[in-house]
Formats: sequence, structure tokens, C-alpha cells
Amino acid sequence: MKKIIKHTTNWLETHWVTPAYGGWLLATFGICFFGAATNTMAGWLYVISGIIFALLGLAAILPVRSLRNLSVSRKPIAPVSVGDELTIELAIANPTSKPKNLLQVWDVLPSELGEPMQIPVETIAPQGVHHWIYFHSTDKRGIYHWHEVQLRTANPLGLFWCRRSWEATAKVVVYPTVLPLTNCPLVDEIGREDSVELQSQQRSHSAIENLTRSLRPYRLGDPTRLIHWRTSARYGELQVRELEVFTGSQEVLICLDSSTSWHFEDFEAAVIAAASMYFYAFSHQLNVKLWTAKTGLLHGNQAVLEALAGTNAREDLETAEPPYLPLIWLTQNRVSLDSLPPGSRWLLWQSSSTENEVAQLVKSSHSGAGIVIDTAQSLHKQLQQPLIKYQE
Repeated sequence: MKKIIKHTTNWLETHWVTPAYGGWLLATFGICFFGAATNTMAGWLYVISGIIFALLGLAAILPVRSLRNLSVSRKPIAPVSVGDELTIELAIANPTSKPKNLLQVWDVLPSELGEPMQIPVETIAPQGVHHWIYFHSTDKRGIYHWHEVQLRTANPLGLFWCRRSWEATAKVVVYPTVLPLTNCPLVDEIGREDSVELQSQQRSHSAIENLTRSLRPYRLGDPTRLIHWRTSARYGELQVRELEVFTGSQEVLICLDSSTSWHFEDFEAAVIAAASMYFYAFSHQLNVKLWTAKTGLLHGNQAVLEALAGTNAREDLETAEPPYLPLIWLTQNRVSLDSLPPGSRWLLWQSSSTENEVAQLVKSSHSGAGIVIDTAQSLHKQLQQPLIKYQE
């Protein structure tokens, strides 16, 4: 019964008006005076009841008119990391020649972010704009959308409430936490089996770093040390050397097994680990990329952070499988370790078995080196600990 009454009241308030306590009280008095007038046929009682009903009719019309011709806009919301505060700014404009008084403004946030935020507004001057800036804490990563701002008023008599909605689209990206890693063996040792190739790349770097690739005409701002004087004398104009640039670098692929089932806490920890390792590799100037089942391979800080903010466990595999190259595999599915490319590393969340049982299983699968995450210990510390290596 309470739900039906609440639903009916909300419908009336958003589509027409709903009586406030004073409105119900005054309507009761009007009915009583009208009943007394009917019984006694006293004209003055009819007059009083008529005045009350006229006042109620006026009080029901004015709140609707008070909310007309207003406009609501929202500034873009800057992304934040988990634990930081969102800065949300709304502007309510009154383009009319009359002030708008005694309003309530509701920003209808998604349930994941919390309850709707509310602020009273005493008055908005004619041709004026009211700016509302508020801060909202975040405790969960994600990409959140909402589009509704509600204005509510009982002005001027306070007998009826009227509430209307305005479109004000909002998008909030809450990035996962990035742990400050001082070292990370998973990243440092990835592809260590291919060290011969890496060493040859480093030797080629020293061999071709200062070789001239081509000559081109001098441009304003070019350093004079690069001018090739002999060729310049031959052509009668300044020629500048273009040097070979070493661009080869180790590629690090961080792959989050997001298409399988996860425990919620473990998946959130895996997202944090992926973000932390990505930025650790990026800070060491490695060619690092992220793979998830939904997005495929990504690179670039903002793209990676937004992908990690929006990823979920058991999402559909919408892209190709990760390339068959040494990679860092984050999973809760221990069977998937069997099919990793040679030289890969892994992070395994395993809560149903003891560490010894997991060690025996991983040893039998010949899956290389990695870390079995203990959910009872610090993830920050475990990402920096030596790898577990299993050999026959």
C-alpha cells in the first residue's frame, strides 16, 4: 500500500502537482466549510469554502508556471581515480524577465555513485544564471552515465509541490588505482628467453646511432653541427644531415583474462595490477600495450585507463585473441596457463586451493614463471616479489 501511495505521489508531482501538508489541511477545511454550508444554507459558509477552493486552484497552477522557461546545462566532468573527488558543475539559467524563487535542485546520480545530490536555491535573478559546484567522493572504478536534473518548487504559497526533469547528460570515468611500483619482476623479466635478440638490438643501437641517413636543405632552427659543409659547397646551399634514430624497444603485452568468471574482489585486484604494471612499463620507456576481451590491444595512457575503468568479468570476446608472443597473463583460470606462449609470465588468483596445490598444478603444466596472488597479503608487495619458477 505504501509503495502504491508513493508511486502515485511521485507521478502526480512529476506530471502535474501533489499537495503539501498545508494543501491537504486547507483542502480538508474547505470540504468541511462546504458541508456545513450545505447543511445550514448559510451564504457566508459558501463564500469561505469558495475562497479556499479558489486559493487551492491558484496554488496548484503557480508552481508549474514557476518552473517554466528554465534551462539546465552541465560542464564536462574530468576523470578521476578511485578515492578522488569528482568536481561536478551545473548551471541553471533564467532567461525570463521575472525572478525564479525558492527552488530545490536535484542531480539524479546513478545508484552506483550514491543518492541524488540536492541544493536549495533561494532566487535566480532575471536573465541570471545560478552555478552549482559540488564535490562527490568515489570508491569504485567504472564509467558512469546519467542525464537527469530535477527542479522542484512549491512557490509561492507552499501548498502544492511540482517537480520537472531537464536533460543534462553526464559521463564520469573513475580510473582504477595505480600502485607505485619501484620494481616489477613480471615486467622486468618478460621475454628474457629472447635476450639474444634484445642484445643484438642494443648493439645495433650503438652501431647506427650516429650514421647519416640522408641530406636535406637547411631549415631555420636546425643545429649548425648537422650541416654537411662539403655537400653544401658542392650544391651552393646549406645541406643538413638526418641521422638514423634507434626506435626498437622491448614490447610488453599485459593481458587481462576478462572473458572468464572471476570473484569480484579478485577481478578488481587484477584490474589494479594491470594498471600498475602498465604504468611501470611506460615509466621505463617500454613499448607496452594492454589487451582485454572487449577492447583488444590498446596503447596510450588515457585509452588504457578508460578501458580498465569500464572492463568487467565475463564480458564477451569481441576481438581477436592476443598475439602469440611473450605476454603477462592475469587470470583466475589456472587451466589457461597451459596455452601461454613461450617466455610468458602470469599472475594467478586462486582462492579455492592451497598454495602448495596450486604449485603442483602449475608445475605439471610447464607454464613458466609467475606469481600466485594471496588475497590476504598486500597486492603492492606481491607485484614486487620474485617470480615463482617451475622447471622439470
